[in-house]
Amino acid sequence: MAQPDIEQAELPLTEPFLAAVAEAEKLIAAAEFIRDEHDLAEGYDYLQGSIAAVLQLSRAHGTSHPYFVSSTGPYAKMGLDNPDTLYYHANVEPGAEYLLTGVRGSTVDLSFQVLKGDYTATDVPGGQDAFDDRRLDIAADGSYQLRFGPPKENPEPNYFVLGEGASMLAVREVYGDWLSERKGTIRIERVDTVGTAPVEPDVTQLRKRYRAAGRMLLTRVHTWFNFPKWFYLDLPVNTLTEPRLTPGGLSTQYSSVGHYDLADDQALIITVPKSQAPYLGFQLGSRWYISLDYVNHQTSLNHAQAQVDPDGLVRLVVSARNPGIANWIETTGRGRGILQFRWQRVDAPVTPDQGPAFELVPFDKVAERLPHFAHNRIDDAGWRERIAARQRGFAERMLG
Repeated sequence: MAQPDIEQAELPLTEPFLAAVAEAEKLIAAAEFIRDEHDLAEGYDYLQGSIAAVLQLSRAHGTSHPYFVSSTGPYAKMGLDNPDTLYYHANVEPGAEYLLTGVRGSTVDLSFQVLKGDYTATDVPGGQDAFDDRRLDIAADGSYQLRFGPPKENPEPNYFVLGEGASMLAVREVYGDWLSERKGTIRIERVDTVGTAPVEPDVTQLRKRYRAAGRMLLTRVHTWFNFPKWFYLDLPVNTLTEPRLTPGGLSTQYSSVGHYDLADDQALIITVPKSQAPYLGFQLGSRWYISLDYVNHQTSLNHAQAQVDPDGLVRLVVSARNPGIANWIETTGRGRGILQFRWQRVDAPVTPDQGPAFELVPFDKVAERLPHFAHNRIDDAGWRERIAARQRGFAERMLG
């Protein structure tokens, strides 16, 4: 039996990763948008979640025996994660065939996307194919199967080709009502390896994992530092774009984006028509390009959660202070950040007249600028119950 290389084994296995952590910490601390200790603390919290995420993802990187892992979530956020969405992904390779088996839940949307390449500091993955469950044959009990793999002459129904360079299969499950809707189930198998065991990693492979995790960490930080610069920060502040197809995403998803800069005595009133799309969601994000705390604060609202005025319009108020209305969007002490609307599962383009209007006003003028202010009012007990509903819905979603 060959003896292990003792000299190599004694080298610090985690050294490349720890060096990457130290470099990432310097990048966080030097971020140009940090104004105070609050911003810095948020950055370090973001770093901790990113460290946890890349360590997990580096262990799940193999394609011989894939399984779905959480891509982003409340404790390891990235990429302006949608508070209404559960994100999963599995790593794939285009020469193999994969079987997905699931049961459709009652969530408002379920979509699949094949990605080519990895997120880098200068680009984002291209969507080779992206579709929602309306393209699937789903049985009456909600069960379905679909396959991904190389081209076939006579593919069976629910077969989708993995194009050249395909590296990842992403799944998104989107909620409307957090309390009543239930997620489905899903699993993935590689057809030629199911029933076998993967090769156990040796020291050399583990060393590669730590190196890979370090690269992933730095790529993650660089990428999402740059993303707002690419798509948000050149826009006029405290405005939103017209609805447009989401770059690199589903052909049935539109978005409207912007960024805000609000003093404590200012508010941004955003008005949008009640949508005919199955899903419409609005959220705030931080300059770290992650969602704000959406569990214990109302930093997002969707079509099932937002109050609709008698004239069929939804009016949101983004502000640091509480205006006493049901559709208050809390900035949670962040004077600058990201604004984002998403329309999903659409059957037709979302036109400009279906998009948001906006008005920057002094905070003490909010009441007079809302034509249905009395209809919007909520007291402290009512607000507390809204937050309790978010906390309960989140808890059931995570454990269900």
